[in-house]
This record gives sequence, structure tokens and C-alpha cells, in this order.
Amino acid sequence: MCGMSQPPNNRSSATPPARPDASMSLLTHVMDHGLDEGYAQATAQRRADGTAGLPRTLKAKLGLAAGLVIAAMVVTLGAAQARVSAPVLAKERQELIDRVKRADEHADGVERDIERLRGTVADRQRAALKQQGGGDEGQLVGLLSGATEVRGPGVKLVVDDAKGSSSGGGGGPRESAGFSDTGRVRDRDMQRIVNGLWQSGAEAVSINGQRLTALSAIRAAGDAILVDNKPLVPPYEVLAIGDKKRLGPTFQNSADGQYLHVLQESYGIRYGLTAENDVRLPAAASLTVRTATAEEPKKGAS
Repeated sequence: MCGMSQPPNNRSSATPPARPDASMSLLTHVMDHGLDEGYAQATAQRRADGTAGLPRTLKAKLGLAAGLVIAAMVVTLGAAQARVSAPVLAKERQELIDRVKRADEHADGVERDIERLRGTVADRQRAALKQQGGGDEGQLVGLLSGATEVRGPGVKLVVDDAKGSSSGGGGGPRESAGFSDTGRVRDRDMQRIVNGLWQSGAEAVSINGQRLTALSAIRAAGDAILVDNKPLVPPYEVLAIGDKKRLGPTFQNSADGQYLHVLQESYGIRYGLTAENDVRLPAAASLTVRTATAEEPKKGAS
């Protein structure tokens, strides 16, 4: 029985087995050579020279000392410069403050002059209105135009925002032209209230002490209500002179009075209406006098 021939055992030509970590040669190199050759040579040289562990050389110490001296000089010079410039800055600041004060004083003076001239013009306009027609007709013109102070029976209507109301985004039946659906009283609400009082028989109306005339404007600036360009602050006190027994009930039963009731029920806006025996309204702050002339009938017209 012949055996199978075995291949020659040539150990010298056999390929050596691969290391298990051959695929990680970079990591193996780092692990095997933890210290760079340059650092290793430098350490060996220092050990051979006997300088390992000795303090820094004199040159290094001198360099460090020079650096500290330079840094100290820079800090000292900066502090000295700041100390020198401080009085100059303080002087310039005081000059600016003085200029602002002078400008404020000048603006206050101009504003006082404007108010004085405005009062003079208003007085002359009131005097001119009183002279129109003469007698009772002149008094009526002054009353309807707001040129004179008035007093008499009437009603007091106090309207206020809902508790905890604030401006913010929202959508609802009251939202238009940027107004949000909140419990705040709007300029259009005040317009409807005032118009409702006029239609209910009011002879004179004021809001927070500002007399309304036929030319008064109730507008809005953001969330603020303006009456003739003067801002109002809630609560809004509306005073109206008229028949106190009829003015209040007539307003409450009108469409505008019902509108105010809906604001209370739907949005929490608060209001109270009371009859008053004596209501006083100031004259309008500013008036616009206009003259109308009756047209003469044409000849031959029937």
C-alpha cells in the first residue's frame, strides 16, 4: 500500500502568520512607541549631561522677567492715560448735559407760548360765537359749538375695560384694522356711545373732561383712545346734559345702548349709568369757527 507523497516541509519559504492586530498598525505603533524619538533623545541627552530636573536657565528667567516688566509698563501707561483723559470726558459729558437742559428749557418755553396763544385764539373764537345772532340765538350757538361752559341735569356713564384685559393677538367679531379680540374699550365703541347719547337727546357731551363738539374726532393710536388728538385713560367718564328722566332710558333702549350691553355680556367690559341732578361741562379747548351765509333768493324765482 503506497502512501501519498507528502510535500516537502520548507519552513524557510513558509509565510509567517499575521499578527491579530495587524489591521491596527497605527494604533499599535502609538502603543509601542509612546514617546516620540525626538523627546526620547532630548531626555537621554539631558540625563547624560546631568541637567535633568534642574531649574530653568538664567536666560529663560531673564526673558520671563523682561516680559513681566513690559506687561506692568503697559498696564501702568494705560491707567495713567485713563486718569488723564477722565477729566476731559467728564467735561464733555457735563457740556452735553447742559446742552440738553437748555434745549428742554427752550422747548418748554415754546410749548408755554403755544398754549398761551391757543388760549387767546379760543377766547376770541368764543367771543365771536357769542356775538353771532345776538341774544338767545347767540347763547344757543355758543352752547351747540361748545364755546361756553354749561351745567344742568343729565347722566353720567362710566365705561371701563374688562378685569385683567390686555392687548394681544386673537380673532373674533371685534377684530378689524389691527385690533385684537380682547376686553378693552375701543375707539369705535366710544364713537357709538357718544353718537347714541346725542341721538337720545343729549345737549352737550364730554369724555374725561374733554368737551365734544360737532367737529370732534375720536380716534385710536395703538391701544389708546384719542379725543381731538388727546389721549384718554380708562375708566372713561362720559357726561351728558339733558333730560335726566328720559336720556338714560332712551339711550339704554337704543341700538347703541344695546351694543354696550353686548360688550358687557360677551367681553366683560364694565359700565354704569346714573342720573345726575347737576352736571358741569367745560368749554371746548379748541374750536374751528366757520361762517355760513344764507344765499339770497334769485329774482323772479317763484
